[in-house]
Parts: sequence; C-alpha cells; structure tokens
Amino acid sequence: MAKKLKTYQTSLGFFDLAVAAPSMQAALRAWGADRNLFHEGVAKPSDDPDVIAATMAKPGVVLKRPVGSAASFKVDAKLPTHLADGGAKKGGRKSAPAKNKPRQRATDQAADRKAALAFDQAEKRRAREGAKQEAARRKLRARQQRALDKAQAALDAARRKHQKNAADIQAELAALEKRSQAEDARWEKERARLETALRQAQG
Repeated sequence: MAKKLKTYQTSLGFFDLAVAAPSMQAALRAWGADRNLFHEGVAKPSDDPDVIAATMAKPGVVLKRPVGSAASFKVDAKLPTHLADGGAKKGGRKSAPAKNKPRQRATDQAADRKAALAFDQAEKRRAREGAKQEAARRKLRARQQRALDKAQAALDAARRKHQKNAADIQAELAALEKRSQAEDARWEKERARLETALRQAQG
C-alpha cells in the first residue's frame, strides 16, 4: 500500500522549496539535496494549509517561491526581489501571518491513494530522466574512449613504422660501411702490388 504523503518545506539558495512526499528521505531526493537538511534544522514538515494544498495538487513535484516571501508556491518561481531592497532583515525573516482558513488537508483515502500514485509517477519520471542522462554520459564516454583508442592506435602504428624504417636504414648503413671497409682493404692490397711492380720496372 502506498504511503500517505506529507508536505515538507526547506530553503535552498534564492528559493523556498516544498514537496509532497511519503518520507523525509523522499523529499531530500526530490530536492536533490546531498545532505540531511532535516537534521540540520533547515527543513521541516509544513502545516501551512495553503502550502499543503499546493503540493498535494502536484505530488512529487518540487514547488518554489522566492525565499522569505509569503507568495504562493509554484513550479516556476521568479528570483526574489525583496532581498536587494533590504527586505531580509538581520536576525531572520518574519514569518507570514497565520491565516484563519480551515485546514484543507485531504483526509479521504481515495484522494490519498491518488496523491501517492502521482508522487510515485513523478519519482519514476525523475528516475527515467536520470537514467537517460547517465546513458548519455556513458555514450559520450564511450565515444571519447573510441576516439582515444583510435588516436593511440594510429600513434603506435606510426611509431612501429618509424622504428622499422630506422632499423632498415641502420642495416643499410652497416652494409655500406662493411662494403667501404672491404673496398679500402682491396685497394690497399692492389696499390701495394702495383707500387711494387712500378719500382721493379724502374729498377
């Protein structure tokens, strides 16, 4: 059976955030928080009937409003403007005046099940988007690795070709040096023989 949803609220950056979730851990995941904001005292369950009504209408969807304001929570909220005008007083912001409207929390079990189902669908949608992003990252890494492997293979092949050509040239130089030495030795013998014959002819 799906867990009953509760509304949780926190402040991150320039926005107040609220979400209807079955647990604090689920709310932290929805906010993308990398630490336990509830333990730090910057997140809490909300008892504001207007906030509860807004989040229960969009279970699992993170709603925003400019930080420190009493504006309605929305999917897309504009950046706060009162901060630049000194609206945020030192010592913390003033809380919105309590409203005398009756609580609007849905108590009907069918409505709770519908809200919980909507939250599960939002969670699955986030999971699918995360999986798509991870698949795209893996695809990019694989493409980069293939390009790297191709470039490395080309470099290795060029290095092997150079080493073979250099070895062939060295072998040819060694053969030429050997031929040169043999020619020098042959010439020395022939020169000595011819010079001896010349001296004898002059004799």
